[in-house]
Amino acid sequence: MKFCSECAHPVALAIPEGDNRPRYVCPHCHTIHYQNPKLVIGSIPVWEQDGKLQVLLCKRAIEPRYGYWTLPAGFMENEETTEQAAVRETEEEAGANVELGNLFTLLNVAHVHQVHLFYLARLRDLDFAPGEESLEVALYTQDKIPWDELAFPTVRTTLELFFQDRVKVREGGSYGFHSRDIVRTMQAPREPD
Repeated sequence: MKFCSECAHPVALAIPEGDNRPRYVCPHCHTIHYQNPKLVIGSIPVWEQDGKLQVLLCKRAIEPRYGYWTLPAGFMENEETTEQAAVRETEEEAGANVELGNLFTLLNVAHVHQVHLFYLARLRDLDFAPGEESLEVALYTQDKIPWDELAFPTVRTTLELFFQDRVKVREGGSYGFHSRDIVRTMQAPREPD
């Protein structure tokens, strides 16, 4: 941040009185500009038929991680709930109509100032198509997921936990709720073909 959003004067990084962290402070109007983590909200859209479970993934048409696969997700907007954000992002990125289930993962990604939330979701139909931020969307069984081409560690972690819980569900259990701190970095982008 370079300029105050209240009076347009240059800001300075300082620890305000009574605080313990550096903040951007305007020396002219004394506004303290707090910056907080962003919420990334998404879903794990699945289609199950005749005992065959598939997960809907989106191939990214935007940076970061252009051309890599992800679950439909994005930044939460003001004036919406986390559930509304998950449904909206699934519609926007995959053109998919889902019935949202329980919150499945809460992943703290402190090194990039984000928290990622993924909800369980069931596809209502197979009428889906790539949105503006997706090159393509496709259904994958666990053994066909492009694990080495997943965009983000949070997506990989969520899918790994999902399939671990899936074993429990087949044995009469249920999906759990998982909270993790993600400290691993993304793999280096592959060279263009």
